[in-house]
Amino acid sequence: MVETIHVSNVLLPILYLLSFGIYTYDFVKGHPRLSNVKRLFLFLTLVFHVFYLIIRTIAFDHPPITNVFEIFTLIAFAISFSYFILELVTDVRGTGLFIIFISMVFQIISTIFIRDLYEVREELRSNLLGFHVLAAMLGYSGITLSAVYGFLYLMLYKELKLNKFGLIFNRLPNLEILEKLSFYSAVIGFILLSVAIATGVIWLPIAFPKFSYLDPKLITTTIVWLMYGVGIALKISGQWQGRRVVTLSIVGFLIALTSTIVTNFIATSFHSFY
Repeated sequence: MVETIHVSNVLLPILYLLSFGIYTYDFVKGHPRLSNVKRLFLFLTLVFHVFYLIIRTIAFDHPPITNVFEIFTLIAFAISFSYFILELVTDVRGTGLFIIFISMVFQIISTIFIRDLYEVREELRSNLLGFHVLAAMLGYSGITLSAVYGFLYLMLYKELKLNKFGLIFNRLPNLEILEKLSFYSAVIGFILLSVAIATGVIWLPIAFPKFSYLDPKLITTTIVWLMYGVGIALKISGQWQGRRVVTLSIVGFLIALTSTIVTNFIATSFHSFY
């Protein structure tokens, strides 16, 4: 099984690269026949990624969450999976290359640096922890998608202000749709982050009886969660529209990204125990 894991680990970035290539070619050429082909190929890539995550969990007797590079492959899956669901729900297919590129980068880094670990701390074998981390990754992937659509919104807005009507204008959805995609992604991220927080509240006291609520990751996650909660409420109530909504998505993403970097590489936190 370990040999299968190693082969799968090499194939995964190749599959993401091919998916990115198909989405990019369709974005540039706008070939009608590729519309369904690219979705099918991404689906097959995600199915293969699920297979990889399952056999890795079984072989090493712990969820793939014990080090940064295991987390990276989980992030790659979560981002592409969230996009795939969003594409199915909205049937907006012209933005996939921007999302899949992120997954591809994370998976390439994971493939290069990931290591097989049989001996890990006992709390890292918890299935509840695995569910908590998966929910968190899916939540943050929703936030990432929201930020990407926010950037695309601002990019298109700038082109319209400058009266530039090139490839970006022709291929991207209009500003209204980009705002909706950013908002829907934010809602998905907020709901899944809520699930992650709830499971964390259950698991944390069991694994770390002396944990501190002043932990940097807990503080920043709560701030991000509150920001998106307030922003979603203001959007639903009609008080915020357009650039305010997408700006919030970008700011929330930057705070979450900064939190991840600080937690894993600078500050002392129980979230960096691997």
